[in-house]
Amino acid sequence: MAFVLPELPYAKDAFGEILSAETFDYHHGKHHNAYVTQANDQLAGAGLGGASLSEVIAKAHASGNKKLFNASAQIWNHSFYWQCLSPEAQQPTGKLKEMIERDFGSQAELVAKLKTESVGHFASGWGWLVLDGDSLKITSLHDADTPVVYDGMKPLLTLDVWEHAYYIDYRNARPNYLDALLEKAINWEFVAQNLDGNGVLRADQG
Repeated sequence: MAFVLPELPYAKDAFGEILSAETFDYHHGKHHNAYVTQANDQLAGAGLGGASLSEVIAKAHASGNKKLFNASAQIWNHSFYWQCLSPEAQQPTGKLKEMIERDFGSQAELVAKLKTESVGHFASGWGWLVLDGDSLKITSLHDADTPVVYDGMKPLLTLDVWEHAYYIDYRNARPNYLDALLEKAINWEFVAQNLDGNGVLRADQG
């Protein structure tokens, strides 16, 4: 089964000045699509027919197939990232709000720590809010690396800090991009859904 480029869950121009339609044209239409093409090309003859995207990622990681891992992991990472964004401002509620206040003291402190981790991440990668057991934790992963291959790292929220995610709108000002997303464009309802530990499945294919 060939993997596909998932549709965005909103219009490309839905975010106004936060993220431009041009950014989505390049980030989704070109970068994300290129990973889909690369993964499908590399799957030919790999003996993984019928495997889901998450299974391909895990098997490529375990076998040391870096090209297939990078392409397939980036399909998943981006598919998850799009769902983490909302063109309408939201706030954490219910169980998620309670866990944030328990583990970080406040939403403001969570946002500050997630921004610090993501701004400070050297070169390309992803900032993550994950569930480890019953605790919320913040981390970052380099390049295409992904929680899909780590036990005890259930994905809740990700921030793409590759330059192609923000350069059109923010040039090299990664902190400004992160401020805009964290203050105005996080889909906290999606984050809360992922507290069930099934976040990997929400960006899977196959």
